[in-house]
Amino acid sequence: RVQWAVTAGLMPVLIALFQQVSLISPLANAIAIPVVSLAVVPLTLAGVILPGNLVLKCAHELMAAVGWLLQWMSGFPVAVWQQHAPPLWSVIVALAGIIWLLLPRGFPARWIGGFAFLPMFVIVPAALPEGSLRLTLLDIGQGLAAVVQTRSHVLLFDAGTTYGPQADSGNRVIVPFLRAGGVRAVDTLIVSHADKDHAGGAGSVLQAVPVHRLLQTHEESYAHAAAMTAPCVAGDRWHWDGVDFEILHPLPRRAGGEKTRSNDLSCVLRARIQNTAILFAADIERKTERDLVHRAAEMLPARILLAPHHGSRTSSSAEFLAMVAPEYSLFATGYRNRFGHPKDDVLERYRGAGSRIYRTDLDGAISVGIGSDGNIEMRRHRASVRRYWHAPLENPDLPDEEES
Repeated sequence: RVQWAVTAGLMPVLIALFQQVSLISPLANAIAIPVVSLAVVPLTLAGVILPGNLVLKCAHELMAAVGWLLQWMSGFPVAVWQQHAPPLWSVIVALAGIIWLLLPRGFPARWIGGFAFLPMFVIVPAALPEGSLRLTLLDIGQGLAAVVQTRSHVLLFDAGTTYGPQADSGNRVIVPFLRAGGVRAVDTLIVSHADKDHAGGAGSVLQAVPVHRLLQTHEESYAHAAAMTAPCVAGDRWHWDGVDFEILHPLPRRAGGEKTRSNDLSCVLRARIQNTAILFAADIERKTERDLVHRAAEMLPARILLAPHHGSRTSSSAEFLAMVAPEYSLFATGYRNRFGHPKDDVLERYRGAGSRIYRTDLDGAISVGIGSDGNIEMRRHRASVRRYWHAPLENPDLPDEEES
């Protein structure tokens, strides 16, 4: 009874903070607590007193068996409930319901408290209108991860970087962001090239979220985790909910052809609604920029540009910027990154082109909403969701108030 009370009491908080709660924990604790309390702990205490280590070995083997059982139980399909982030008011209502549900015996109709859980589960995030798009450039440090959502589809362009042996932007940022938004599957994952600041979190995403199609320019061992894998090649087009997508680069590679740097093999994606386009330039450098200017000039103009190579001097040539002519330029960079991206002279080039500059190192995550009429709404996470622990990082290219 206590375990069920604890599970129910923590459920609203766990769903609000982590968008998941363990369903198997009452059963797991019902097994583990008696075994550990009545067997493992007494045997361990006895092993401190008795000579030899036989008793301690028994305690260890018993604890190892419990650990194996719990690990096996955690693999059940229904072990964990995952869902979208609920509205704050629904969490408060659920907490009030918990209090009513756990009142002492004698209070009338305690079961009514269970209904207070319903808003937290049934109120889901509103779908985007047909012919609209939302782009979220995630703040993952020095690397790139951009989520594109239409009414009924989701595209992930790059999966960020690695932070350590067990941590990367996939399991630390991207998957929690998708889960909070109620995204249960990714329709297309594009890994633009093999650099770890773009591909580092792909394995974690593929392990945690069903991916229907993976496009990439390199071979990786995680490719089998997607339902379908294909090379990222210029000319690939698809249409989702009134939004057109097209790969502009790279061209099909010829066997024995000229060797090309990994950056210049990056996937370049164009998304378009009516006359409003977004260009995802990944890490292309001047060589590829020149090639695109001469080969696909009519496809380059875009109101929004994800700046190539994080604002490196190897990219963002004047010729390329003049052809794209972006109104808004988004830089995916880490705070005080060791490369010094974006470079000051590159930023001056964008300013000279009349582009408004947004940076994840100063603005946090950047959200771009494009309506079916082509109107653009820009939101900066640090400006819209200020926390007392946030350092006062001001973007000199933008006013402090909310942008739209």
